[in-house]
Amino acid sequence: MGADTLVAEAADRRREQRGWYFYDWACSVYSTSVLTVFLGPYLTSVAEDAADADGFVHPLGIPVRAGSFFAYSVSLSVIVAVLVMPLVGAAADRTGRKKPLLAAAAYTGAAATTAMFFLGGDRYLLGGLLLIVANAASAVGTMLYNSYLPQIAPPEERDAVSSRGWAFGYMAGSLVLVVNLVLYTAHDSFGLSEGMAVRICLASAGLWWGAFTLVPLRRLRDRRAPAKEATAPGFGQLAATVRDMRRHPLTLAFLLAYLVYNDGIQTVISQASVYGSEELDLGQSTLIGAVLLVQVLAVAGALGMGRLARIYGAKRTILGSLVAWTATLAAGYFLPAGAPVWFFVLAAGIGLVLGGSQALSRSLFSHLVPPGKEAEYFSAYEMSDRGMSWLGPLLFGITYQLTGSYRDAIISLVVFFALGFVLLARVPVRQAIRDAGNPVPGKI
Repeated sequence: MGADTLVAEAADRRREQRGWYFYDWACSVYSTSVLTVFLGPYLTSVAEDAADADGFVHPLGIPVRAGSFFAYSVSLSVIVAVLVMPLVGAAADRTGRKKPLLAAAAYTGAAATTAMFFLGGDRYLLGGLLLIVANAASAVGTMLYNSYLPQIAPPEERDAVSSRGWAFGYMAGSLVLVVNLVLYTAHDSFGLSEGMAVRICLASAGLWWGAFTLVPLRRLRDRRAPAKEATAPGFGQLAATVRDMRRHPLTLAFLLAYLVYNDGIQTVISQASVYGSEELDLGQSTLIGAVLLVQVLAVAGALGMGRLARIYGAKRTILGSLVAWTATLAAGYFLPAGAPVWFFVLAAGIGLVLGGSQALSRSLFSHLVPPGKEAEYFSAYEMSDRGMSWLGPLLFGITYQLTGSYRDAIISLVVFFALGFVLLARVPVRQAIRDAGNPVPGKI
């Protein structure tokens, strides 16, 4: 192969990688502005406006406390995603046509998010439906997006490419969240009610998602795959994927380790605001500011840990991040109440390890996926992120119930990082990569 051909191939690969980054740029705004900050409180207030005298709403005739409606909607969206992801993943691998499926998922989610502009009055049912559609579509789109990684980056580039993707997403989340917070906090200056400001913030995330998805759809390309067996329905396809993964026990061993420590990560993310408000007596503005700080520093964290992976390998860098997570939780246990500065320090620690641990986990898993099964395997990986992170919140809740202390609840999560460290340390990743049929990079 001539030098000119190699140069041309490298240029095409870089162009496709830059297009791939932009899907994270497009969809991360939904996760940050919609799911993390604005939708939960707003949809709860809409449900409360529609509630009866006892505080219940009645979707499909089922009595549901208004304050629980958002959480139940999120849970239902996870069930929908778990049913759909294995089907879409298997179809993507079987046909090789990921891009039309990515477009369908992205624009379904973007349209549902944009339609949240209409969540006025007592339209809680519309809000729940749009949340279910948007959240499930987000999960399916992310699964397809992740499955491109082994195809667009050779083994030696994947840690850096994955880290840049996460960094792009956090940059977009930070940028749009700043604009949204300005609009929300100064809504009177713009002649808007608080509710209208929130609805504009929600809809703008959908418009952003749809607009920037055009970039990856123009630059990513499909790879034709040989025909495979028919797809089983729903959980049948998930069972078929798990059976196939049993032929690669070391890949399963890594996924188990990821399940454990990612459960800890997701629980810290979801419960940090509860810890800040209930235990540390911090106000809403402080908590939103901490979310923004996490987003900003996660950019530096993702890029910095990507560089560390080039020196020490992804596995060692992830193990180091789990130690850092443990130290962060230990520091959080001793935070004084009513001291927002120290809470921001805690948020900074979370931000610096959050992006890198997620990005490197994704790139390391990409080495363990058998060629031709990228979307199918990444559906299982995505479900571990979206649909199976329930043990951490359960432990957090039980610990608080038994002790009455959120400090004890937050420190109990150390078990996930400690156990995840042990399980990951025991995985011989070089052998796992060879067993999956992939080339082993120099640093892993």
